[in-house]
Amino acid sequence: MIVVIMGVAGSGKTTIGKQLAARLGWGFSDADEFHSDANKEKMASGVALDDEDRRPWLQAMHEAIEARRRHGHDWVFACSALKHRYRQLLSGGNEDVVWVYLDGSEALLLERLARRAGHFFDPSLLRSQLQTLEIPREDEAIRVDIRPAPEQIVEAILKRLPRR
Repeated sequence: MIVVIMGVAGSGKTTIGKQLAARLGWGFSDADEFHSDANKEKMASGVALDDEDRRPWLQAMHEAIEARRRHGHDWVFACSALKHRYRQLLSGGNEDVVWVYLDGSEALLLERLARRAGHFFDPSLLRSQLQTLEIPREDEAIRVDIRPAPEQIVEAILKRLPRR
């Protein structure tokens, strides 16, 4: 099974993804690993990525997801996956890709981003991400509130993951 932890910057995708992967004994990959240096520089300078910037990044992630699926590896990915069409591209339409949407208020997200150090993402881009976000429907993703502690969020996800 592939699980993709999605949401805007500051929602805790990497933290939750790593903890979930550790609890399940699965591998983990973060979307930031697939960004080009040019994309990282653009975001660090406060410029939002457009669909043209995202295309090679999303394609690289799709290929990584497909490689894990083909080899039968259970894996957790963390990726913003802001738009429905991005999620479709990433999953390739495979229903064994499970989406988990980390949902939180703008105020909480800004607070978290203000505390985050050493990351290339400029917090001023949060507004752009929130405007771009197409919140997944209930039948598309497991929706989880980000206010509880990470351990509690992971527990909530584990309870709702499909059984195999």
